[in-house]
Amino acid sequence: MNELIDHRLRRSWTAEAADAAQLPARAAKWLEQRIGQMAPSAAPSAELTVKIPSSNLAESAVTALSEVVGSANVLVDDAARLARATGLSYLDLLRRRTAEAGFPVPDAVVLPADPDEVQAVLDACVKHDVGVVPFGGGTSVVGGVAALSGEKTSVIALDLVRLDALVSIDTESRIAVLQAGVRGPEAERLLGERGLTLGHIPQSFERATIGGFAATRSAGQASSGYGRFEDMVTGVRLATPRGEWKLGVAPASAAGPDLRQLAVGSEGALGVITEVSLRVRPAPPVKRYEGYALPGWEAGAAAVRDLAQNHVLADVTRLSDVDETEVSLALNAGLKTTALRKYLAARGVRRPCFLIVGWEGTAHDVAVRRRETTRRLKALGAVRVGKALGESWRHGRFGGPRQRDMLMDRGVCVETLETATYWSTVDELRDDVRAALTASLGRAIVMCHISHAYETGASLYFTVLTARDEADPVGQWQRAKAAASEAISGLGTISHHHAVGVDHAPYLSAEIGKLGVEVLRAAKSAVDPTGILNPGKLI
Repeated sequence: MNELIDHRLRRSWTAEAADAAQLPARAAKWLEQRIGQMAPSAAPSAELTVKIPSSNLAESAVTALSEVVGSANVLVDDAARLARATGLSYLDLLRRRTAEAGFPVPDAVVLPADPDEVQAVLDACVKHDVGVVPFGGGTSVVGGVAALSGEKTSVIALDLVRLDALVSIDTESRIAVLQAGVRGPEAERLLGERGLTLGHIPQSFERATIGGFAATRSAGQASSGYGRFEDMVTGVRLATPRGEWKLGVAPASAAGPDLRQLAVGSEGALGVITEVSLRVRPAPPVKRYEGYALPGWEAGAAAVRDLAQNHVLADVTRLSDVDETEVSLALNAGLKTTALRKYLAARGVRRPCFLIVGWEGTAHDVAVRRRETTRRLKALGAVRVGKALGESWRHGRFGGPRQRDMLMDRGVCVETLETATYWSTVDELRDDVRAALTASLGRAIVMCHISHAYETGASLYFTVLTARDEADPVGQWQRAKAAASEAISGLGTISHHHAVGVDHAPYLSAEIGKLGVEVLRAAKSAVDPTGILNPGKLI
């Protein structure tokens, strides 16, 4: 079993990129005209041997951990350790493309089978002073699963892949309890067998886990309809260095601050989430997705704000700016772009912003809600493009990571970042981040879309394409990300749904204040007095 687990987790989106369509020659030519000459590099070979240091885990700790989970579930071989060493950011993938690792690697991988074993592993790690990095799907793009040891001499990756059960379903209350290692597709399969759905579909859906969703306050693509992940959580079970911690006894409570919200978003720094109780809903028999075009960013953002403030958002409401729309037209071979441009131009939309809207539910519910949404869109000047655009997005929405790998093979620096702010500062924040990225990178395509909308504001999700600086590819993106983060700080949140991890930790104090950081440190001291949990993350 461990061999199968190890093989599955070693596969990255890089390895799966061969399944994705190749970049058409015309699209590659268009891209080079926009960002400059690229220097293609070979895709990483499956046989690539990355040099990593030997395990530093004491034999006494190996013995203690083996007594908890069995010796077969304490892995110290290079392949297993390397597979859980990083997340899937651009820099993570870039560093993995060389034989010299250049990043920290866990000293062992431990695979507990249930919540009790997770607690026993933490107890052993406290006794032997070993750092613990909880590991789910490994999809973090902010250093959240980096194998940092902090002040500890050794660190393990605590892989929760074996915690993969649907524990219970309360059909009357519509609450399902899932273990932390259940991946997105498996959660939907288990619930779907009972006619239910969670409805949480982020782009990381294929690999990310229930525990990871909770630990990072994830937001799914249909969050306007189903809610963000923290909205779905009714209870949580954690293992901590001080013992087990269970939260959530009622749908609402005035018994002090809601400590569930302290655990949700804690990124493994306050405990290891082992089970999550979640609100579920009947699986929707009807799903309808379609596309619209609006004349420019300002008109598009105003339309989304109108929908949000009049409570007629579709479950999925996603607005691309002019640049992102242009890229989708250039790179999407499935769209009849010439005919579409003529159609829009004839209706006065020459620099379109695409809006994807999708509704899920019963036929009657979808029809009623769609009627209200589309009525307002028409009044706001939106031009209906049709179901083909919506379905094209829906069926290709998990292709981004694979396309990223393909672009990296062609010598492109391609990465994303996100934030959120109030409607009154959406345009300012977008302009400032775009300006910061362009100033740092020079010739680049900086795309932006609204991926989640609220009555008071919206998230902004940026994607960057530029020719990779072969002399200093790591520094190229580090400087750009720092410039963008400085632009965000003070105007919006440093993270809407990617979490804090390592990358955003320097900006947390500016957002929550020094006192807020002290509150978090006090909470960590209470549950993790020796500091073994996810060193270097969050705070």
